[in-house]
Amino acid sequence: MKQTNKPPTPPAGGAMNRRGFIRIGIGAAAALLFPVPVIAAAPPDRRVLSLLNRHTGEKLSACYFSNGRYQSSALDEINLFLRDHRNDDVMDIDRRLLDMLWELSGRLGSDGPFHVFSGYRSPETNRILRARSKSVAKASYHTLGKAADVYLPDCRLSQLRAAAIRMKRGGVGYYPRPHFVHVDVGPVRTW
Repeated sequence: MKQTNKPPTPPAGGAMNRRGFIRIGIGAAAALLFPVPVIAAAPPDRRVLSLLNRHTGEKLSACYFSNGRYQSSALDEINLFLRDHRNDDVMDIDRRLLDMLWELSGRLGSDGPFHVFSGYRSPETNRILRARSKSVAKASYHTLGKAADVYLPDCRLSQLRAAAIRMKRGGVGYYPRPHFVHVDVGPVRTW
């Protein structure tokens, strides 16, 4: 008898015989006993951010996520690092922003730290900057700990911008003159 990979042809008229019924039953039981594994993209076990503050010269490399959990001591270090450098006000930085930066670095294969121009901005600082420049938003995501102005020294600014836009995680602003890309975890938009 010739073997084929074709399923058996059902009897004419759609009638099912005992053998067909048993085959379906065995197949259903096997599916319940041996389910097809679903391969999900599990998040990496360790997420490390390397940062350099362009205003203070401070450097930080912190493992803020490991063993399936955000690490509170590392998050505190990052919050302090991304403080408003003008008045030292500190805000909890949105974890989605940290994950976005970490993923951007990985997507771009960057070895260098993110150079940070601005992380958290107090409402007072935001008002001062807004009075000086029309490009500063009145309701800036910086004042909520949900935005950063950054660049990577080993990556073209246009590549950083393009990678951030492809991620579709929030706002992406392109500032080639002061040489940074604004990323935030607000609504998806570009400028």
